[in-house]
Amino acid sequence: MPRGRSAGYELQQDSILQHAAELFATRGFQGTSMQDLAAAAGVSKALLYHYYKDKYRLLVAIAEGHIDRLVALVSAADRASDPLAALIARFVTEYASARAHHQVLVQDIKYLEANDQARIREKERKVVLAFAKAIATAHPRLGERQLEKPLAMLLFGMINWLFTWFRDDGSLDYAGLSALVTAFVEGGLSSAAETGQAAPERR
Repeated sequence: MPRGRSAGYELQQDSILQHAAELFATRGFQGTSMQDLAAAAGVSKALLYHYYKDKYRLLVAIAEGHIDRLVALVSAADRASDPLAALIARFVTEYASARAHHQVLVQDIKYLEANDQARIREKERKVVLAFAKAIATAHPRLGERQLEKPLAMLLFGMINWLFTWFRDDGSLDYAGLSALVTAFVEGGLSSAAETGQAAPERR
């Protein structure tokens, strides 16, 4: 019979992924070697290869693991009384604990092969559409004028880059930031709903 995984296998795998994400985030995918990754994770190269046959597999695991967690957050938010506020709060909180993973997804997805990139991009589209749906539900007039998706993209333009500037060691923590983003977005959406401009038709 084949041997099962050791009790610490998944813990070691998670540790390797976390160290790899941090290294890719700071050095970039191309600027990181398997030797660098092994040293950062505190394991031998032989053990690292036992978990991942090359750094490309690590990149796929980091990027897809992160987007899969975001898809799961979207599904959970559907059951909330205020889906849009729940989505914002959960995404800001997730980014707090996955800063490096998100940075890798943003900056290094270009190094993925076409099939891997397409699969992850499709999951990203599901996330964007979930935000668009929540916006249209909260503000039906925006949905009627087909503004929910452009506004969802504007929202992502705000929260997707939090990792580049926000630090929670000051007077504002992630919970406070989440409330601030929600208030900011809701105010802007309410104002946009009152205007009469529709999304321009594509030619």
